[in-house]
Amino acid sequence: MKSRIGTLFVAVLLVSLLASACATPAPAPEATTPPEATTPPEPPPAPETSIVIAIGNDPSTLDPQYADDGNEHKINDNVYEHLLTRDPATSELVGELAVAWEQIDDTTWRFELEEGVQFHNGEPLNAEAVVFSVERIIDPEFNSEQISFVATLTGGEVVDDHTVDILTEGPDPLLPARMTWLKIVPPAYAADNPDEFEVAPVGTGPYKFVEWVAGSHVTLEANMDYWGGAPDIGTVTFRPIGEDATRLAALQAGEVDLVTDLIPEYLAQVENSVAIHGLEFPWIRINTNVEPLTDVRVRQALNYAVDKEALAEALYGGYAAVAEGQILTQGHFGYNPSVTAYPYDPQMAMDLLEEAGATGATLELIGESGRWLKDKELVEAVAAQLQAVGLDVQVNIVEWSDWLDLLFAGAEAAPQLQYSAHDNVLLDADRTLSALFTTEGSQAAYGNPQVDQLVEDARTETDVAARQAMYQEAVQIIYDEAACIFLLNLDNIYGMADNLVWTPRLDGRIFVKDMTLAD
Repeated sequence: MKSRIGTLFVAVLLVSLLASACATPAPAPEATTPPEATTPPEPPPAPETSIVIAIGNDPSTLDPQYADDGNEHKINDNVYEHLLTRDPATSELVGELAVAWEQIDDTTWRFELEEGVQFHNGEPLNAEAVVFSVERIIDPEFNSEQISFVATLTGGEVVDDHTVDILTEGPDPLLPARMTWLKIVPPAYAADNPDEFEVAPVGTGPYKFVEWVAGSHVTLEANMDYWGGAPDIGTVTFRPIGEDATRLAALQAGEVDLVTDLIPEYLAQVENSVAIHGLEFPWIRINTNVEPLTDVRVRQALNYAVDKEALAEALYGGYAAVAEGQILTQGHFGYNPSVTAYPYDPQMAMDLLEEAGATGATLELIGESGRWLKDKELVEAVAAQLQAVGLDVQVNIVEWSDWLDLLFAGAEAAPQLQYSAHDNVLLDADRTLSALFTTEGSQAAYGNPQVDQLVEDARTETDVAARQAMYQEAVQIIYDEAACIFLLNLDNIYGMADNLVWTPRLDGRIFVKDMTLAD
């Protein structure tokens, strides 16, 4: 079975938007098991069914609120839950741990919680747990890499045991969407056992943590007491497999049941595969604070030097589109339709470099391998195109943990060029612009006071048209100043075992509770 999804992508996301309007933690030990708190009644045994999911790298942590690490998210999305989630068919906001929500005033949103829900260790899911989760992730001393997801939150207040108010710095029309990201954590365990919490997660979700053997696997088992109904698959194991060919071989041999980021060349060798237009944008961050990258002509030259259409076809076989001069899809609120991609013009690139006195300049390009679809190959291809216009580009592929450290080290410590990929599941420009292109952004190495002000003002603007205009103006400035090298928008490609029944989501999240195994 082979399918390709995506034609309704823009319409679905626009409907959902209207409806909703690194210090690295300590490494994991050889094996960890979750602590015991209260002992609930013995649940029925988990189903004997099991699956294995191949991911690109080991997670950097299993703390669900610290790292902006896709490997961690894939695992913890099955252990923890959020107040809200998105309907997989329509992308509309629906309740998860919250049964109702409303805006009380300009800076207060009230949520009513499901009753009778417990964390896996027996702690109750209540308003205090939500307040703790909010205050933990925004604590400056905690220094969460996920802060751009929750940038407006200032705290929470308990109304009663199952009613909680979440407070924002100003009016925040995006607050409900932010609640699809914030994971709710058990207060006593997270506060009293911080070191254990990083390596042995405890949530309210459909799967419970069993063990993490660093470099080998993370195992979860079905939570048979799950308040939403026990899942069909009894055990799920996440295996880090960095090499594309090794992931394919594991799938063909029946050693794994789901491969993310399957490369297009392998589609013909997989009986059960699916590709869906995604939200992932590979891009190259430019440190605009260091020579010769302080000169806008040099940054523009970098963009003119890259043949993005050739990359989309040669590397991805058409399972990618050229980014339209912004790291947003048409379905993201704030997308600017008047901004188009820098054309491939190597002569213009060489002229600009000569004009700026930067011909022959040496630049270091930091990359990593195995986290995203053909990431290493893309880095090397871009480097070759930059070298072709007269630059001396030194590629440095680093370990995942080192790459994360550099990404979140701040502008002063940022490398000249760093490959990354950005996936904005909030579907709103605030997340992208604030994290990547404001002076204080968690991943930024660029700053412009005008962009800073536009993003800050748009964040609290309740007039939809005015807010859209602010974001579009910011996008235009970022494009004109060539604040990064804009590259591509990737499809999500999966290879699956013949008996795995699952429909991928537009937001790319992997919820095992939505999977079944055919007889």
